[in-house]
Amino acid sequence: MLENYLPVLVFILIGLIAGAVMLILGFVLGPRRPDPEKLSPYECGFEAFEDARMKFDVRYYLLAILFIVFDLEIAFLFPWAVVLDDIGMFGFWAMMIFLFDLVVGFVYAWKVGALEWE
Repeated sequence: MLENYLPVLVFILIGLIAGAVMLILGFVLGPRRPDPEKLSPYECGFEAFEDARMKFDVRYYLLAILFIVFDLEIAFLFPWAVVLDDIGMFGFWAMMIFLFDLVVGFVYAWKVGALEWE
């Protein structure tokens, strides 16, 4: 019974070993040339190593949440497009309602200025 799982175990081991080898090679052979451009804050808008109690701008997080919402729209759209012939008109109109809701949310976010960065 357990011999049926041997190929799975072999594939897992090969994957782990290949991943570890690539990480080690990247660490050993990778260039180490830090400069101010690389070390500057680029995603969150504030220095990474400062006081933990500092105030920060919440607009970054609002924009990130909006990105995730519209990214999930695409994640639902691809499987729907694949099975559209099987689900028929009900599936078509269900997705149209879903897309309409997302468009209404996008227009609302646009109108209140959530997409603008000052």
